[in-house]
Amino acid sequence: MIGEVEGRDCIIVDDIVDSGGTLCNGAEALIAKGARSASVYVTHGVLSGGAVARIASSPVEMMTITDSIQATEAVRLASNIRQATIAPLLAEAMRRISDESSVSSLFD
Repeated sequence: MIGEVEGRDCIIVDDIVDSGGTLCNGAEALIAKGARSASVYVTHGVLSGGAVARIASSPVEMMTITDSIQATEAVRLASNIRQATIAPLLAEAMRRISDESSVSSLFD
């Protein structure tokens, strides 16, 4: 771990989470070093096998995933996993491509 986390609210960002093992280990390490909280933001939440149970029992305060992958019932019921839609962003990107306008300006 690089940097001082004691007393801070920490954020872990990842592109894809499958089993959740590394992510949970990271959250545990942050808390062990004195972080006040550990939240997670993930683009693609595969969450296979026991991932949801692993995350639910971990120190992850809240994990936010996009709806790029359909949520399972276990994900929908998990108290510390929420899903954010990316449909409007994708629709706007597709419109801009069709109109031959800037897609990169969506992220300014």
